[in-house]
Amino acid sequence: MAMKLYPLGLQTFSEIRERNMLYIDKTEYVYRIASSGKYFFLSRPRRFGKSLLVSTFKSYFEGKKELFKGLAIEKLEKEWTDYPVLHFDMSGGKHMDKEQLNRYLLYILELNEKPYGVISDSIDPNIRLSNLINTIYQQTGKQVVVLIDEYDAPLLDVVHQEENLNELRQIIRNFFSPLKLNEPYLRFVFLTGITKFSQLSIFSELNNIKNISMDEPYSGICGITLDELQTQMSEDIDELAKKMSLSRQQTIESLKENYDGYHFTWPGPDVFNPYSLLNCFADGKIDAYWFGSGTPSYLIEMMRKYDFLPADLGEEMDADKADFDAATETMSNIMPLLYQSGYITIKAYDPDTELYTLGIPNKEIRIGLFRNLMPHYLGKFSQMGNTTIAKMSALINRDNMDGALSMLKEFLATVPYCDNTNYEGHYQQLMFVIFSILSNYRMEVEQRTHTGRIDITIRTKSRIYIMELKFNGSAKEALEQIKSRGYSDRFLLEGLPVTKIGINFSIDGKSNNITEWVIE
Repeated sequence: MAMKLYPLGLQTFSEIRERNMLYIDKTEYVYRIASSGKYFFLSRPRRFGKSLLVSTFKSYFEGKKELFKGLAIEKLEKEWTDYPVLHFDMSGGKHMDKEQLNRYLLYILELNEKPYGVISDSIDPNIRLSNLINTIYQQTGKQVVVLIDEYDAPLLDVVHQEENLNELRQIIRNFFSPLKLNEPYLRFVFLTGITKFSQLSIFSELNNIKNISMDEPYSGICGITLDELQTQMSEDIDELAKKMSLSRQQTIESLKENYDGYHFTWPGPDVFNPYSLLNCFADGKIDAYWFGSGTPSYLIEMMRKYDFLPADLGEEMDADKADFDAATETMSNIMPLLYQSGYITIKAYDPDTELYTLGIPNKEIRIGLFRNLMPHYLGKFSQMGNTTIAKMSALINRDNMDGALSMLKEFLATVPYCDNTNYEGHYQQLMFVIFSILSNYRMEVEQRTHTGRIDITIRTKSRIYIMELKFNGSAKEALEQIKSRGYSDRFLLEGLPVTKIGINFSIDGKSNNITEWVIE
């Protein structure tokens, strides 16, 4: 079998096709959207294939029929009309103040003006855009296609800074305002981003845009569905299975555990993270690729702003459909941003209450997210914490929880006391972060039972651990609470042995650490 070429880091449809690289066929979606309206918006997490989708639209509307040979759209499209296409990539507008952003908009406008010989000295981006659309229409006699990729990139880095957000949002709003004014001269307008358009309130004038982000027919438009994986990447699965010395089914299960679990509507297909999946096949191993490509600083800042604790991610949460579009100014929690950024996803939907259930999609996100939260609790010692966690994981895998807790105690003894750690919640969150990073285990915090909440539950392949934490109390007292409230009864039908663990922390303002534990 010839070596498969994976489009790692490539987002240009024409180059991928010309170089005969792997392309997961999304062209039926392209045809369906292009044939059903004029203004569309799509929200998906970063590195989920939005830019490639925009590039595919570009090649389609430019009438490059030869690039689509063998793809679904070849049988659907009969006319292949070419249109003038304006393509604006907003990802280059990050980390800018209002003057820099204005200059960037003028720069990308100039890039789009040159192919049509349009010259403008206006310093107002909205006037330049309106002039460009009108001039091209007059020159060609054809309606113009406008593609805007990552429209919200300039705004995300300042989403937690109200003053800067308002200034930059006004600039972006003005830039997009001609898109409604020039409707007669436009054939198609397509925008992508991470946040929903209503959240940043910049399309108040463009009120005829169709948001397809949660529409069931388009739930698989970005990313790779399980069906696409098993059909269009069947040989890739077999090759990966050989490299990992696993069966085909074991390989699929491992891929699902690490990279699957996304749902952008309900019901809807399981969607894999495409960036992680392609890198996994290229490298021939499971790894945390998506988090390795960068963690948005705005997300950590917003978690702090809303006092969002790591333990809050341990429980699945409910959300009304309106919550997904909450405006930034009135957003009461970080849920919409976590969902749109890809850190939580739709797990279920209850038609009776019309509520969605949200949770972490997969192992890669769980471990990666908590690794990025750990410095908030351990500071410069977080790197040492990673080493400790890896060793603890190996011990727990051998059913040696006593050794794992001894190692944790030794590590915490090296972390100096500081004022903001002198309370129970800090240590509960720290324990949650540490145990959540342990690989191969399912971790839950504050798990509900009919008699109360279990502080920490850990499921391994062979055992269930129930942990109760006490602060300035006793481990025996913690263990008695587990037994007296019958916490283990919840797990009777799971067929795994249950180990009960009482842990006590000493918080005396001098040296805060685990002082004792009892395992039964």
